[in-house]
Amino acid sequence: MALRIGDTAPNFTAMTTQGTLRFHEWIEGAWAVLFSHPKDFTPVCTTELGYLARLKPEFDRRNCKIIGLSVDSVADHEAWSDDIAESQGAAPNYPLIADENLAVAKLYGMLPAGAEGDARARNAAANATVRTVFVIAPDKTIKLMIAYPMSTGRSFDEVLRVLDSCQLTERYKVATPVNWQRGEKVIIVPAVSDEEARQRFPGGWEAPKPYIRLVDQPQ
Repeated sequence: MALRIGDTAPNFTAMTTQGTLRFHEWIEGAWAVLFSHPKDFTPVCTTELGYLARLKPEFDRRNCKIIGLSVDSVADHEAWSDDIAESQGAAPNYPLIADENLAVAKLYGMLPAGAEGDARARNAAANATVRTVFVIAPDKTIKLMIAYPMSTGRSFDEVLRVLDSCQLTERYKVATPVNWQRGEKVIIVPAVSDEEARQRFPGGWEAPKPYIRLVDQPQ
């Protein structure tokens, strides 16, 4: 069955560049970003992993852990990390899963259940669907899934923006409008009556339509 937003992120045990990891135990008490790439030593992913290493302090400030995945070995990941550091100015400072038997990729629906073969014999094109980002909440539920084509570098600034939105809307009964950025106005969700909204937002709100109630971002 395909994973959907709101599903519990599947648990797994895997070898990583930081040792053996039990996923749910590793997440415990934090948010998490799991992102995958089709092959080590590929150009687009090299730029992504380097940028994410530089951006990691922003995720740390939001109590969010980062973990990558590729169907390659720990040794390959470590060798690639040297290339990333040299070409991008920063090496991965988060664990990379060595999914050599394709188990995690198949568990998360990134490869067909029947996919098989030696990871070293598989090329990036065979793993084209292993280009997914998952944002996972502390309760282990999936909050975001984005799948990218191999030719398009991911925007981890956008992932950070969505994380901000998810954390805000988990805490308050609000939603974030189009292109929302941290600190901008938010929307009172329809499930909140005007009476309840007056209690929650005593400063009032803007309402260009009765169902669009804009308030300053709660702090």
